[in-house]
Amino acid sequence: MSTNDAPSTKPRETDDVPVPATLRKSLKNRHIQLIALGGAIGTGLFYGSSESIALAGPSILLAYLIGGLAIFMIVRALSEMSVEDPKAGAFSYYATRYWSKRAGFISGWNYWFNYILVSMVELAVVGSFVNYWFPAIPTWVSAAVFLVLITAANLLGVSKFGEFEFWFAIIKIVAVIAMILGGLAVIVFALPTASGIKASFANWFTVGGGFFPNGLMGRASDGSWTGLLMALVVVMFSFGGTELIGITAGETEDPRTTIPRATNDIIWRILVFYIGALGVIMAVVPWNTIDGKSSPFVQIFDSVGIHAAAGILNFVCLTAVMSVYNSGLYANSRMLYSLAKQSNAPAYLGRLNSKGVPVAGVLTSAVITAIAVVVVFVWPEFAFNYLMSIATIAGIINWTMIMFTEMKFRKVVAAGGAPEDTELAGKTGQEALDAIHFKLPFAKVTPWVVLAFLALVVVLMCFSASYRVAVIAGVIWLAILFVAYQLTQAKK
Repeated sequence: MSTNDAPSTKPRETDDVPVPATLRKSLKNRHIQLIALGGAIGTGLFYGSSESIALAGPSILLAYLIGGLAIFMIVRALSEMSVEDPKAGAFSYYATRYWSKRAGFISGWNYWFNYILVSMVELAVVGSFVNYWFPAIPTWVSAAVFLVLITAANLLGVSKFGEFEFWFAIIKIVAVIAMILGGLAVIVFALPTASGIKASFANWFTVGGGFFPNGLMGRASDGSWTGLLMALVVVMFSFGGTELIGITAGETEDPRTTIPRATNDIIWRILVFYIGALGVIMAVVPWNTIDGKSSPFVQIFDSVGIHAAAGILNFVCLTAVMSVYNSGLYANSRMLYSLAKQSNAPAYLGRLNSKGVPVAGVLTSAVITAIAVVVVFVWPEFAFNYLMSIATIAGIINWTMIMFTEMKFRKVVAAGGAPEDTELAGKTGQEALDAIHFKLPFAKVTPWVVLAFLALVVVLMCFSASYRVAVIAGVIWLAILFVAYQLTQAKK
């Protein structure tokens, strides 16, 4: 029963009622919607889109559409399981429950370490945004302050986390919508632009070699590979964080209604906030003048005549960084909690306080992140070149395991092994599969298509010197996880 159906007395599962330690189902529909949306909008869009545009030109819109469809199917696969069996630490729990304990160990620790590294980089760069206004403040001070603030916010209860993330996402959404509306105004009213080229969607096809300036794949003058396919590598990693929907299922008021709605809305979010935004940018600012020296969003705000664009975007990126660390700390604490419940992590990480917060998981993740940030400041080149390579490939490992786990989930359901407290209980075969509330479309073939696509992305990474390191690191990282699992089992 959701809290909406509860009597007028205060609900049992809220953050401020002293009840036996349990996770609280305090995240409301608006929290989940904005968490899902905010997860897909970050510095990768505001700054990283320059790299993808340089690789593919206007055809980058197709890359975002293809990559967006793949990530949509990945989240649909995760949501299929989350709706039927909403649990904290979704990836690890489902891999353990429907695949094997080894799969749960690898999935959980891979995701946790991935977000540690992502949080590390976000906190390492937060100082550069603060220095835009306050150059005298040391960057390590900014990192320390934001680490403490966000950690404290996560200790207040899941509803407080949801509220913070809600407003972080609102700021990012308003910035993107303002850019789109401003760009459309320039196009509709034929306002003059800084480049001297008339703003028009026809510029996609007439400027700098047309819609496919670098083709599907080819070599640039410096020997590097470019084109639509190479842009897919950059595009896929900009969608990292979208799968956070699955982590929230265990603390959502009404997962059966909220999770499907948030998942299905991913498509229009990708259409509006990636394809729509970049499409308008390239209509106003010639794509071959977007060189990465400044954000494409700054360039279009300048074209609109808002010359404070750099300051505005700096504020938006600062909130994006805080949002990433906020989400990362939340996800990591729940992942450690889930791993502990599976006996795949120390038992102390499975304890909750009276507000239903896995305090040990929050503090442990925060401390490890703080140590990682120190590594960044002391050995920046090592940290960014190697540790982030592991974070890059860890995302693909995570998505791959989601698709395999979904297929395992369906086999267990068809064999009559569905959770006992669901409508699937007691059903077997096709009857059980038909009873799944939120089905993955074309479930017999979709996982294999997505897995083939992810394999293609890994192959494409090998053509890029910067991403080739990530592929090698990924193999080593998986080997480390396998060995770590065997060692923990040997000790037991």
